[in-house]
Formats: sequence, C-alpha cells, structure tokens
Amino acid sequence: MMIQRLVVRLAALIVIAGPLAAQIAKATPATGFQVGDQISLQVDGDTLFTKTLTVGPGPALTLPVIGVIPLAGVQRVDVETYLTQQLGRYMKSPVVHAKALVRLSILGEVEHPGFYAVAADVVIGDALMVAGGPTRDAKVGDWRIERNGERVWVGDPLRQAIAQNMTIDQMNLHTGDQIVVPREMRRDSEATWRIIGILVTLPVAIYGLTRLGH
Repeated sequence: MMIQRLVVRLAALIVIAGPLAAQIAKATPATGFQVGDQISLQVDGDTLFTKTLTVGPGPALTLPVIGVIPLAGVQRVDVETYLTQQLGRYMKSPVVHAKALVRLSILGEVEHPGFYAVAADVVIGDALMVAGGPTRDAKVGDWRIERNGERVWVGDPLRQAIAQNMTIDQMNLHTGDQIVVPREMRRDSEATWRIIGILVTLPVAIYGLTRLGH
C-alpha cells in the first residue's frame, strides 16, 4: 500500500508539472499581512512570547505585556527581522524565530482534507502534502485554488506556478482560500458488464415467455 501511494504521488507531481506554456509566469511580489493570518513566534529563553498569534485589524499583532505591534507595510517574508527589531525595544538582544502562517482549506481527493495553517514560505506544490498528499483517485492535473467561490488559480497558470516552485506568499494566497483536488472520473466496469448481461439475456427471456404462451 505504501509503495502504491508513493507511485501515485510521484505520478501526481509529474502531471502537475506538465508541459509549460511558452510564456512563464513571473513570481508576484511578496505579500503583506492580512487579518486572520497567524504568526508562529518563539523567543529563546522566554516562554511568554512563545506561541502562535493571530493577526488582528490594522493589520496588527497583540503581544503579552507589550501590547499592539503594527504590521501595516510589513511583508510576511520579513516578519522575523521585523519582530526582532520590535522586541529589541523591550528586551536585550532577543533571539527571535517567527514564521507567517496562512490558514487554508485543503479539500477533495487528499488523504486528510481539512483546515491547515501552512507556512507562507512553503512552495505550493508541497501544500498538498500537508494534507497527506493526493489520493489514488485524485485528478491532480485539474486541482485549483478558490477564494470566496471564485477560481483564482487554475489550469496553466497554476501548473506554471508549481513548476517554478512559487510559494504561498508569492502567489498571494489569503487566509480562507481553498485548495480543491477533484476526483478522477472512472468508468464502473462492473456496472457496465452488468448492463450488457441484462441486454444479452433479455431477448432470451422474452423468447422463453412467448414459448410458454403457446
């Protein structure tokens, strides 16, 4: 079973990479924080600030004791440097580890569909693996990204983004976006043969009934 899943996932990556269009999409600029994003924060030697925090209106981050730290104009990729500077105003030479997280819905034909807080620097091709990877029934060449019911990444642009190893941040994904992996439509061979069997035996049954009538 493990080997079978590995083969399916390798095949998925091959299909996703696919043939690229002649014009390769350029990476979009890094993205600023949005309300609902999360920040995984760790300060060495200080448990008070070691936690996952949610970005609030502003956008801004509220830290224990310190209070509100504005995030307007701060890029998600720069959050560690920025928070190191901000905490340095209150602490002596803090060693800060910070990572921006985007809460995404990963739905459809993946092993463990659900909601996941995914690091903004994760490449989009690896995002499916957070949910366990595609199932054997996944139509990986047709997966898409939706926002508020509208498709924002699909088809060739999405395949190009995957082939270029674009990150969630570079693709400007928002908290609440959905990654949807559709199911590969397979013909039910058993049902097909059952119908054929009925069609074959029906004339024989009718003939038998007419013979009984005589």
